[in-house]
Amino acid sequence: MPTKNVTDERLSKFKNKGKDPTKLREKRISECVELRKAHKNENFLKRRNITLSSLPDEEALSPDYASDEKVPTLTIEDIIQAVNSDSRENQTRGCQSARKLLSQERNPPLKEIIDAGLLSCFVSFLGMDDEPALQFEAAWALTNIASGTSWHTQQVVEHGAVPAFISLLASPMLHISEQAVWALGNIAGDGPAYRDILIDCNVIPALLARISPETPVGYLRNLTWTLSNLCRNKNPFPPISAVQQVLPSLIQFLHLSDKDILSDACWAISYLTDGDNDRIDVVVKTGIVPRLVQLMSHNELSVMTPALRSIGNIVSGSDLQTQTAIDAGVLNILPQLMRHSKASVQKEAAWALSNIAAGPCKQIQQLITCGMLPPLVELLRNGDFKTQREAVWAVTNFTSGGTVEQVVQLVQSGALEAIINLLQVKDAKVILVILDAINNIFMAAEKLGETEKLSLLVEELGGLDRIEMLQNHDNDAVYQAAHGLIEKYFGDGEIEGLKVDSTENAFVFQSPATQKAFEF
Repeated sequence: MPTKNVTDERLSKFKNKGKDPTKLREKRISECVELRKAHKNENFLKRRNITLSSLPDEEALSPDYASDEKVPTLTIEDIIQAVNSDSRENQTRGCQSARKLLSQERNPPLKEIIDAGLLSCFVSFLGMDDEPALQFEAAWALTNIASGTSWHTQQVVEHGAVPAFISLLASPMLHISEQAVWALGNIAGDGPAYRDILIDCNVIPALLARISPETPVGYLRNLTWTLSNLCRNKNPFPPISAVQQVLPSLIQFLHLSDKDILSDACWAISYLTDGDNDRIDVVVKTGIVPRLVQLMSHNELSVMTPALRSIGNIVSGSDLQTQTAIDAGVLNILPQLMRHSKASVQKEAAWALSNIAAGPCKQIQQLITCGMLPPLVELLRNGDFKTQREAVWAVTNFTSGGTVEQVVQLVQSGALEAIINLLQVKDAKVILVILDAINNIFMAAEKLGETEKLSLLVEELGGLDRIEMLQNHDNDAVYQAAHGLIEKYFGDGEIEGLKVDSTENAFVFQSPATQKAFEF
């Protein structure tokens, strides 16, 4: 058996097996950090060259530049001179040239523009409501600087741009207001510190005031992205008061049809549910769970993935929160996602399943009834390693909380054979989780008085050889767990006297109350 502290650590990750009530719901939060961070590669925290939807056609300052646009005629020295001149025309030309330089795909001169002392001028231009062209170019230049590193964003904030941009949200000129939305999204995307500064400056009501039936779809896309950045990060989480301000609009966006709006709204919900049960509850109580389950079947991966992530977070919560997702039909959709062509979707679906399998036996029965065992066994056999790892957790959680009859059904489905085959992997943690599952299956067999037959079955499946080999494993916890299984269930002489017809593929666990077959 595993050493006590290893066992305790693993037990505390299951819904119903750990003894400490405060730890009961934690389950696999630490195990899933990688899954939850994966999005950072899929959806940029900051954006530089996006197209404003609201720029007037006749506007000379078009965003439709190409990356191979001719280099602006003004040098940085010329820009400094123009921006610091008294002529509004020269100032506008200087800002525009700076913006074009800063919009370069490769090596934009962010630091050079900052070192030239231009940020104070740019921020002062943001307040010039009577000079919209200058205001717009300055806003754009600052937006591009804020899209850089944390240091670049810090320079923009420290020059006083935040209150100026929030004021610009109310501009009657839509393209200027939208530019401010974009800039604030970049600042919020930098991390929790600037996110909370924006929230303290009342950015949320100012952003929400821009939502109306007349707001163009493109503007709403940028707005949704900025709101999603205000929901992002969990060290610390955004204030609950801010979450409650944002949620009604996010719910509204989730009922639109535009895939970009849906994607960012789903990611926002995934950030808001990536926390303790109280935070999950704030989202669940809005009644949005059925819509999220519906979006798990969306044909766009960019929508389906964050919807699945959100539901995976919700089923990592309490039994009641998990049941909300089950009642909304999540178990009807998970099998098709577990068989999805993309491994990343299979992995997330298996992770969600493992969280549901950590529930009470009533929910485990719903997994069985909805046909989750065949796709689970398929993933154990054929998934990529990251997916197999999640599927292994599902099996162990299942064997921890399931009834004896349910564990028998799991073995009959081929799961025991599949996890035995995975004992060859190099990952010690996965091996420990598998050995824990095997031990749990033996505990079920003990209740039926069938341990000797299960020992023989494990041996016929090649499990005994593999468990014996693990007694030579470098990891001490693996050695202890493997040695414990051998000592307890495969002791000398225990199964030698048993004769089983080699052509017979049925092993029966019997008790007065139950009769089940282990069939392969």
